[in-house]
Amino acid sequence: MSEKNTFEPIFNKHSKILILGSFPSVISRESNFYYSNSRNRFWQMLARILNTTVPKSIDEKIKFLLSHYIAIYDAAISCEIEGSSDAKMSKIIPVNLKPLFKEANIRQVYANGGKAYEICKKYLEGEIIKATKNEVIKLPSTSPANAKFSLEKLAKEWQIIAKNLKEQF
Repeated sequence: MSEKNTFEPIFNKHSKILILGSFPSVISRESNFYYSNSRNRFWQMLARILNTTVPKSIDEKIKFLLSHYIAIYDAAISCEIEGSSDAKMSKIIPVNLKPLFKEANIRQVYANGGKAYEICKKYLEGEIIKATKNEVIKLPSTSPANAKFSLEKLAKEWQIIAKNLKEQF
């Protein structure tokens, strides 16, 4: 079934890093916000590596991201997908990152999982390198489908974001 991502990117002119997911899950599409599945560890992971409390409401999540200079978006603006499975994504149309790169001084892009990374490499790599002077960095997915990664193991890999932010300031 063909789906369109209606989420706007979350960022402001102070954003320094961009985390790209692949495409919103069914639960996220229904609630109309990023990483809304309570089993997805995205918010828990960021709070852990940034040594803060997990944001709960949408407003808290937006303030949390912006106060830590983090932008989020998804790599695909539309695709055909069955359920929430990245493996079932086809006919992918990538997002246009130019407006985001024009307004924010993004210095590094991270891909949340293999499919997001694959979309970045296939469709967005030139644009990302031109804007940031860096290649996209692949991080293990925070999705509940990535059960082989415990929260501790994810935190070890995702710690690079906290390190990168500290180096920026």
